[in-house]
Amino acid sequence: MSLILKNGRLIDPASGRDEIGDVVIHEDRIREAGSGIAAEGPGVLDCTGLVIAPGFIDLHTHLREPGQEYKEDIASGTQAAVAGGFTAICAMPNTQPVNDHAGGTAYLILRARELGRARVFPIGAITAGSQGERLAEIGSMRAAGAVAISDDGHPVSNGQRLRRAMEYAGRFQMPVIEHCEDLQLSAGGVMHEGPTSYRLGLPGISAASEAAMVSRDLLLAEQTGAHLHIAHISTAASVNLLREAKRRGVRATAEVTPHHFTLCDEDIRDYEANFKMNPPLRSRADREALIQALAEGVIEAIATDHAPHAAHEKQQEFTRAPFGIIGLETALPLALALVRAGRLSLMRMVEAFTSSPASVLGHPPVRLAFGSLADLTVFDPNRKWICRPETLHSKSRNTPFLGWELQGRAIFTIVGGRLVYQLPQENAAAE
Repeated sequence: MSLILKNGRLIDPASGRDEIGDVVIHEDRIREAGSGIAAEGPGVLDCTGLVIAPGFIDLHTHLREPGQEYKEDIASGTQAAVAGGFTAICAMPNTQPVNDHAGGTAYLILRARELGRARVFPIGAITAGSQGERLAEIGSMRAAGAVAISDDGHPVSNGQRLRRAMEYAGRFQMPVIEHCEDLQLSAGGVMHEGPTSYRLGLPGISAASEAAMVSRDLLLAEQTGAHLHIAHISTAASVNLLREAKRRGVRATAEVTPHHFTLCDEDIRDYEANFKMNPPLRSRADREALIQALAEGVIEAIATDHAPHAAHEKQQEFTRAPFGIIGLETALPLALALVRAGRLSLMRMVEAFTSSPASVLGHPPVRLAFGSLADLTVFDPNRKWICRPETLHSKSRNTPFLGWELQGRAIFTIVGGRLVYQLPQENAAAE
């Protein structure tokens, strides 16, 4: 099978390329990329006015399968991913049962291959059942295809156990992804602790609960030499700790979510549970620190923390509703808002979705060059659309961005040389 992408803006962070040109794909590889390519054929896609980029990678997705398929499953989750422009997603292990062994890892990979949409890179648990006690089968999960380990949502409170996990992970060249939260400091909290939580009368989660654990984990990474990746970093204090650790040569990386660089705690209205996530929306100053760190590359990657919940679960009192929002289909336009505001360059934004997350995983970046894997995201940075429930592909609709006019949308998503998503014409016409 061949595809020819014509007249797009080629943005390739790995090589620094930014030019108008074409990409010729044969089977699962890029055959040519550049300007002035004389290529015609039946598989021509007109990309005039569109950006052609390496395929987006999400480091932090909750697929809910097995065990909670009423919220999301691999089929709906990978469909939401490709509709959002993601060619690959990393599946967190907090399923039921937890992915803490080779069989669970292999199932995710095989099921995703059967569906033929986005690639799924499983993340295995650090501890058995994510209970924080006995280490999970790290080596066998790695052999089965796990790309990292994490007890996301259940931080490893026992420092000695996390140290041992880092030592094991280092042997297998796997990053340890930590949800950094001191559970004693955050106990009972439902939103960021500050003036807004006091005004709303809601129990707060101190910024110190994250920074305290970030500090501990960075020290353990420094001691063991392991690769620590900080999930959904959310506070200025954590950013400062990360920046200083990098100066010391600690092998540490981090991700930030679009909701954390778009919203702050002041945006929470009417006790709406779609604004409830963990870590919570922080202060304006925290948000500013996150944006600056992302622009500088102190925070390497943008990740969605896509966390689907059914309507009946979110339609409860703020204190009772579960944490988490969906994000695969809104990540691109929210990031592009930073570009339009002059806070990020387009090249840096694409890097944060592509070569940076690939580097976190130890994968070579996809390049717009001969022989590279044909995983590509083609998007229109100017396409405006309203985020409505019927426009989303996830099974769940728990997002604070419902009703927002967003700008920027994936038009074509290509995985292994196959066109796995094209924005339907009726959607394009309606927008």
